[in-house]
Amino acid sequence: MSQQLEQVKALIQLRDKARLGGGQKRIDSQHQKGKYTARERIAMLLDEGSFEEFDMFVTHRCTNFSMEKETFLGDGVVTGYGTIDGRLVYVFAQDFTVFGGSLSESFAMKICKIMDQSMKMGAPVIGINDSGGARIQEGVNALAGYAEIFQRNILASGVVPQISAIFGPCAGGAVYSPALTDFNIMTKGTSYMFLTGPKVVKTVTGEDVTQEQLGGASVHATKSGVAHFAVDTEEEGIKVIRDLLSFLPQNNLEEAPLVPTSDPIDRLDDTLNEIIPDSPNKPYDMYEVIGSIVDDGKFLEVHKDYATNIIVGFARFNGISVGIVANQPKVLAGVLDNNSSRKAARFVRFCDAFNIPLVTLVDVPGFLPGTQQEYGGIILHGAKLLYAYGEATVPKVTVTLRKSYGGAYCVMSSKHLRGDINYAWPTAEIAVMGPSGAIEVLYGKEVAASENPTALAAEKEKEYRDAFANPYNAARYGYIDDVIEPRNTRFRIIRSLQQLATKKLVNPPKKHDNLPL
Repeated sequence: MSQQLEQVKALIQLRDKARLGGGQKRIDSQHQKGKYTARERIAMLLDEGSFEEFDMFVTHRCTNFSMEKETFLGDGVVTGYGTIDGRLVYVFAQDFTVFGGSLSESFAMKICKIMDQSMKMGAPVIGINDSGGARIQEGVNALAGYAEIFQRNILASGVVPQISAIFGPCAGGAVYSPALTDFNIMTKGTSYMFLTGPKVVKTVTGEDVTQEQLGGASVHATKSGVAHFAVDTEEEGIKVIRDLLSFLPQNNLEEAPLVPTSDPIDRLDDTLNEIIPDSPNKPYDMYEVIGSIVDDGKFLEVHKDYATNIIVGFARFNGISVGIVANQPKVLAGVLDNNSSRKAARFVRFCDAFNIPLVTLVDVPGFLPGTQQEYGGIILHGAKLLYAYGEATVPKVTVTLRKSYGGAYCVMSSKHLRGDINYAWPTAEIAVMGPSGAIEVLYGKEVAASENPTALAAEKEKEYRDAFANPYNAARYGYIDDVIEPRNTRFRIIRSLQQLATKKLVNPPKKHDNLPL
């Protein structure tokens, strides 16, 4: 055999060794936990045969604690690029079979390299996290590696979409990289995220808590809002990533792909003409409205189980990708509170950063009152949503279905926050407050002093409702562009989006804004 052939054979053997990560025994252990390996995850995520790997032969450079005696090719993270539905993406997957997926200086360098490449090429970056945290033997070098990754997360924010999948442990400093990305997907039962683990919590606060209770997928999907999606299996998580990317552009200078549909533009849904209950205090399901107006009824909801009084997610209108923000009358009457304001503000800002038009469906009685909300900073959190809509320069189409009262009217993509097209259904009530509250302020003394307070209150309430609990007062001032028939909503939104396709609007030059955090 020639020397060249021997060298080629040696290369092939090295590649085979690198692909085994920490070895077959550890791969089997990963499978026994119900988890896939880093390479299996990448194979599931990317189009078949499209993966091109970087830095397969990188090893750590640590000599502390006899670390030089144990090295693995790739050093615990698989990095490279490939395609999803034919579109370029960069990917890294932490390999739990090598040193428990712990991060070293070399490991961080590999991740930084593909993040730099993703920004240069203008393509999304996807990180699959499954790691025991910093490699303790490397000390400050591991911490420096984390900070280098965080810096790139920050620079890439709003430039290319960043998606994190948490398919195993993610603790300590490791949590900040996913927290800086646009979307987090967690698997129920096998993933967790927390800054300090159960043992430290027990020592410091005396609380007894399990890993799942402290930072499991359902905790972050329902209570903290850290996870945008909680899935049952890794396969489901991979499908979410692929679905999500189909709604997004490659970067902040492009637009999302147009997806042809056979769903007619002028499809009417007569059920919308009767969906609003006669009683203003009776709820209906906003999901039914969304499902009936978007292409093929397909809606990818984000933050589904968090702050459920507001709904956010992606859909299409005649193939155009849009972000939908909608109050949900079935939960807390659709009021805005601290969590729903933050949830919607974050989503609005993401859509604006990536040129995705916003469709807002309004049915909001106001902000949630009470000491808990005020002490929690509802003024600041409400201001975040107000700021996000006011700052956004993408096409904004707003439809008011029923209530739009007080400050919440202003916040929910009103004409005054540069809403492009503002429609209302005939059932819309746009006013400073609801009729009963208004009568108390305007005629409280008169009602109290009358012989029949109930009758007078009812009479005054009817007068107020006739005058203000309709969309025509706002339409008189041009704050509503048109009052539309509910069953025509899909058609009117699509025509609006077509008209707004060439919209150009630029905010004043500045270093950056000072969002009310």
